[in-house]
Amino acid sequence: MEAPFLNILAVSALVLLVSVTGGVVYLTLMEWRDRRLLEQEKREMRRSSPKQR
Repeated sequence: MEAPFLNILAVSALVLLVSVTGGVVYLTLMEWRDRRLLEQEKREMRRSSPKQR
């Protein structure tokens, strides 16, 4: 009786671990992409704006 319960518990823990890890990887990649796009946008704004004196 204990073995099936422990197997289900172990599988559930593994699924949760994979889900949380996947979420962290996704959020990290999105943050990296957003930061890169923001830096690119700032560079383009500096190029296109006239220099003030």
